[in-house]
Amino acid sequence: MRRVSLRSMIENGSLGNSGAGAGTASTVQPSVAPSRTHLPETDAPLWAIIFAGGIGSRFWPLSTPSRPKPLLRLVSEQPLLVDTVHRLAPAIPAERVLVLTSRDIAPAIRAALATVPEMNILVEPRPLGTAAALAWGAQEVSRRAGPHTLCCAIHADLAVGFPDEFRRVLRRAGAVAEREDALVAVGVRPTRVEPAFGYIRPGERVDAKDALSDGAVHEVAAFIEKPSEAEAMVHIAAGALWHAGILVGTAHRLLAQLAERTTELHDGLDALRKGNLPAFVGSIRSVDIEHGLLERGARLLVIPGDFEWDDVGTWASLRRARALDDDGNGVVGTAHFVDADSNIVHGESGVVVLYGVSKMLVVTLPGLTFVTPLDRASDLKPLLDALPGSLRVNPSGGD
Repeated sequence: MRRVSLRSMIENGSLGNSGAGAGTASTVQPSVAPSRTHLPETDAPLWAIIFAGGIGSRFWPLSTPSRPKPLLRLVSEQPLLVDTVHRLAPAIPAERVLVLTSRDIAPAIRAALATVPEMNILVEPRPLGTAAALAWGAQEVSRRAGPHTLCCAIHADLAVGFPDEFRRVLRRAGAVAEREDALVAVGVRPTRVEPAFGYIRPGERVDAKDALSDGAVHEVAAFIEKPSEAEAMVHIAAGALWHAGILVGTAHRLLAQLAERTTELHDGLDALRKGNLPAFVGSIRSVDIEHGLLERGARLLVIPGDFEWDDVGTWASLRRARALDDDGNGVVGTAHFVDADSNIVHGESGVVVLYGVSKMLVVTLPGLTFVTPLDRASDLKPLLDALPGSLRVNPSGGD
């Protein structure tokens, strides 16, 4: 009965303040921003390490090598990566932003980020995985600004409702990372059962005077990446937070924890310290931060973030990240809805008319229209495997 009760809470919107169940949709734009001005914030300079690799096949047919996912305008009029860089400022100005990206999309990334110095765009010679990308970014920060410089590692595909509060949370996490000489993750209160996310189980309280709901810092008792739906429900019931994909620590502490826990990088870290990037790349194995570091028991603290966060991971996520009409439809482009609700339309060609349908995705590009139920849009691999290669990579024929 616990599972049924929890699912009912989530679908009815009573879990969290922005529930998004099967029949509801919420945006990352609530009416009142939180404020915890009594909590300490760091004055030390922060650097950002942004992960922006990959074309983003989950957003086919919109994503292509010349227009990869980080450069898609999915949430606002700006590309996701540009939104991320702008959101960090002024806490982290563009000259202190490092962007880790892949060789195939690097030209498009460079063209889009006019404010970020070209030397700050680190291009992976092959896909390294986010753990190795973090090591490279942290080593670069250490080389340029010193080993005790604070770094914020973050993904480029996050939606945030309150940028001011987001920046305050980063500065609070920096203050904790300095004080405790530890890595600090940002946790978000779950608003639905979401197996695609990481989950943080808070442990002992570090700040005795505050509760977690008031911004208190906790040790992390366990980190669980992408549990099953049933497991996710159990973790939520036990008070777990979503991992927001944000990790803060000094460059030294990040590198030390990777050296201690991430065995896939052990053979290459000495070469990286010596500035021998080819030897580093040739000596390591790909692994992500979540599996390669956070799940392996590295000392980790968690600070709550109440800035209306969501991960822009699939087409279905846009019903939470975009502003919706009264019937729960989200639109980019021109569309008309008649007896239609809970749909997503991304139109770059023509006018879309939906009549009598619900929970559908419609994407129109010059020369191609893609239609699927939203619940099938979370995993497009079977579709892409069945399509001709030319259609998978370049559906519109223009890029």
